[in-house]
Parts: sequence; structure tokens; C-alpha cells
Amino acid sequence: VPETVEEALNSNYGKEWWKAMQAEYDALLENCTWELTELPAGQKAVSNKWVFALKRNEHNEIERFKARLVAKGCSQKYGLNYTETFSPVVRYETIRMIFAIAAEYELYLHQMDVSSAYLNSELDDEVYMKQPAKFVDSQFPHHVLRLRKALYGLKQSGRQWNFKLDKILKGIGFQSCNSDPCVYI
Repeated sequence: VPETVEEALNSNYGKEWWKAMQAEYDALLENCTWELTELPAGQKAVSNKWVFALKRNEHNEIERFKARLVAKGCSQKYGLNYTETFSPVVRYETIRMIFAIAAEYELYLHQMDVSSAYLNSELDDEVYMKQPAKFVDSQFPHHVLRLRKALYGLKQSGRQWNFKLDKILKGIGFQSCNSDPCVYI
């Protein structure tokens, strides 16, 4: 798995990695993740990185090439482009308890994954990011991206996703438990 864009594009699978990068970029545009703008005075644009992964099938054959654009949250400044980062995480004891109850009463458990979960949540903070490698707008090469949606890697992304999910679950009648706010009934 390549570590850099250059390594990916210069590899034997360069075309496949490019298609994966293009698919990710198109999905981010379709999701209205950002807007191209000038960097306001007093602001600093965070960097970003392409992260690559291979998805393999049960025979260890390459099934899919995946590229994800992530923000380098380590370059964020408290009070400037984020304030709060806390979001609750389910307790291991809760997970074990749910498994034990399901086993005792012979219940079926189902799990699901929300695709690109963080991109479903809006940002409250004003965050600017540099344009990603190989996708710099030729008409506005010095512009930056004002993020509208939480992007993987930002310090506040988990918190923003939790707010969004909590609002949706409560909106359809669920209540969070006092003992574990990540469990809804």
C-alpha cells in the first residue's frame, strides 16, 4: 500500500489508485464538503493527506482500491479552528452486556456501518484546508477550501458526527441511557 500520492501514481497500479482518488474527490464534491475561497486574514489552512488502502476478498485478491482524503488535524489551533473535541464512546462493559443478553435470550444482533460517517455532519467551526495534491484548481491555485462538513482527521469530527447521530436517533423516538450515552433505547 503506497504512503504518498507519488508512490501510488508511479506504481504498477497507478491507474487504479488515480481512479480511487478521483472517486473520493468526486464524492466529496457531491457531498458539498467545502467551498473554494481565499484564506481570510488571521486564518491558517490545515494540511491534508491522501491515505490509501487495499480491500481484499477472502482469497486475498485485490477487490478494490481505496483512497481517502484526510485533514491533518495536528495543524489545527485551539480557539482558532476548533474549540471542543469531546465525544462519548461506548463502554466495553456495555458491549459485553449486550452480547450476554443476546446469548441468554437467543436474540439476533445486527450491526451496520455508516459510509463516510463524518461527512454527514456539518462543522460549527470555521476551518480552512489546503487544496489536495493533484486536485488544485488551475484557475485559483492559491485559494483554500472552507470546510462545510466534518472531514476525517479534524479534531472535532467525532464530536460533530455524535451530534448529528444523536439528533437523528432522538428525532425518531430513541432515548440515550443515563449509564452509557452511546446506547439508545
